Amino acid sequence: QVQLVESGGGLVQPGGSLRLSCAASGFTLDDYGVGWFRQAPGKEREGVACISSSDGTTYYADSVKGRFTISRDNAKNLVYLQMNSLKPEDTALYYCATSLLSRPLLRVSEFCSWGQGIQVTVSS
Repeated sequence: QVQLVESGGGLVQPGGSLRLSCAASGFTLDDYGVGWFRQAPGKEREGVACISSSDGTTYYADSVKGRFTISRDNAKNLVYLQMNSLKPEDTALYYCATSLLSRPLLRVSEFCSWGQGIQVTVSS
């Protein structure tokens, strides 16, 4: 069964860090472009970061550049999202997703398989 599962979310104070993990079962993640998206209550889902399947090229939303890092661990079949200097406006449900495109951009329409999402709350 093809499945994506996110982990590592939780409650963190402003300025803190979290690392999200995206685990795949039933397929190999490094065959796909992988993205992280988030959705806050009452807002549309937005792209945060993505990584290509071909050469590891990464792409970030302007709002997280310099603070978030996406990376792969192919041996463990995982993709990570390291989030530093977190802000209250980063609070959202975070999703990982895979794309059949080798170099996707941060468009929801380019991604076809999605995890269930995990909550990240940044609050003092």
